[in-house]
Amino acid sequence: MATEYDLLIRGGTVVDGSGAEPFEADVAVDGGVIVAVGRHLGRGRAEIDASRLLVTPGFVDIHTHYDGQVTWENRLSPSSEHGVTTVVTGNCGVGFAPCRPADREDLVALMAGVEDIPEVVMVEGLPWTWETFEEYMDTVAARDHDVDVAVMLPHSALRVYAMGRRAIDREPATDDDIVQMAALTRRAMAAGAIGFGTSRALHHRSIDGEPIPTVGADAEELLAIARAMAESGSGVFQVIPTDFDQLADVEQEFALFRRIVFESGRPLSFSLNQRHSDPEGWRQPLEQTEQARVDGLPIRAQVACRAAGVVLGHEVTLSPFSGCPSYEALADLPFDDRIAMLHRPEVRAAILTEAGDDRSARWEQRFEFGDPVNYEPGPEDSLAARAAEAGTTPQKLAYDLSLQDGGRRLIFQPGQNYAYGSLDASYEMLNHEGTVLGLGDGGAHLGLICDASYPTTMLSHWTRDRTRGPKLSVPAAIRALSAETAEAVGLNDRGHVLAGYRADLNVIDYERLQLYMPEVVHDLPAGGRRMLQRANGYVATIVGGMVTHREGEPTGSLPGRLVRGARPAPAAA
Repeated sequence: MATEYDLLIRGGTVVDGSGAEPFEADVAVDGGVIVAVGRHLGRGRAEIDASRLLVTPGFVDIHTHYDGQVTWENRLSPSSEHGVTTVVTGNCGVGFAPCRPADREDLVALMAGVEDIPEVVMVEGLPWTWETFEEYMDTVAARDHDVDVAVMLPHSALRVYAMGRRAIDREPATDDDIVQMAALTRRAMAAGAIGFGTSRALHHRSIDGEPIPTVGADAEELLAIARAMAESGSGVFQVIPTDFDQLADVEQEFALFRRIVFESGRPLSFSLNQRHSDPEGWRQPLEQTEQARVDGLPIRAQVACRAAGVVLGHEVTLSPFSGCPSYEALADLPFDDRIAMLHRPEVRAAILTEAGDDRSARWEQRFEFGDPVNYEPGPEDSLAARAAEAGTTPQKLAYDLSLQDGGRRLIFQPGQNYAYGSLDASYEMLNHEGTVLGLGDGGAHLGLICDASYPTTMLSHWTRDRTRGPKLSVPAAIRALSAETAEAVGLNDRGHVLAGYRADLNVIDYERLQLYMPEVVHDLPAGGRRMLQRANGYVATIVGGMVTHREGEPTGSLPGRLVRGARPAPAAA
């Protein structure tokens, strides 16, 4: 009698996460685990016909900000709609635990300022069923999700818990403060925190414009926390570094990173982008990373696969005409009324006059979002170039474009990774051995970006559609999305299509894979707004052996759970 499995994915082209060439095979799943990969494996109580389709590991997104969303919602959209099966929260040092009741307002203000999440959404949505970080983890564990969730201990919350208002005022930590933070870190790691996140970046500011509590924290504070992690024997150290384009001594910043890793033995990752103010500045941190790895120090640069920037439009946080007095005068009107006013000739004339006086607008770096979206437009596609070709001004072109689709047409303005008008810098970073893919910021910047959709860009653009430079191979892209990110945070039980590994999988129609234009929805607590971005081509996404999405639509299955701590690779592997 043929062996029967819980689920059989039959006849797919397996891209197994190792970087090796694809091969045709069945994938058999039992008890939430891959039990066999091979030909003619038998039958399943449920089956997916994967002929002419890719079968890949589920994607692991190590840089998200779903810290609040995981407490009030089961579905971690948009990430779960783009093949992501595990997310890591607590990045950049902002989060909601540990937290005393008296400090809740301050932590909400920090998250609102750094991550562009409206305060009203958090005030309405957060259940605050915790004070300690361990209690927060229990709250996350009590809710079923459509992805697995791993959480990092956020430095800002930790610092405020230990120091109170002195942390908000960015006072130096006393010896007693540091001892308390170290003790709380030990407890969090023992409860299953996957790591610790912090930020040293001056551009990370609270809603009132002040730098967040972690900016300026001295080396001894960070080292004490890292040593506490070392005692637990687990955890990754994630850091947003001091702004490299404003830093006179990159080597000094790296000396601190090296000391943290050397004294703790824990791996460290830092965010790295090409800054337009210093287009070649990313090379020195990457050289420092390479030298650290030669010296046996596990430091990685966390990089993005597309340009980071802002989406502009009338339905999102910023428009091409934000700052113009005549435009700002319409800000409080309901959307439909505002669009009606923008159609009036006298309003158009006033706003265009004011916009013409704005010398800071970079029209040569603004591009219309089409459908499907192109994340690597050429200089000829800029609003400046198109306006010159049409014999008009970029302001007039942007005004008329933005009123299309009922006032919902969007414009993209890259701010990082696009200094020379292409993604060539990203290509170099993605191909470096000392980097890991991330920076999608799922759950954050809700009215400015929707970069949580980056897995679809990684596959569709970088391996298939790119015309302005070299491409990546499909196996390399899948490895970057799964095995490499899983390993970077110690989740070694996933990221491969191999017997013994967790059955987190995607079945993808590669030729049909397509990313659509972002759209605005109002589905957050208190009717809060965010951007979502849908895709075609995800035939099925599977978490722990259960199908969570078919053709991009949720099935209702919620097998995702809190992942407590690092996971070893399966013994059989």
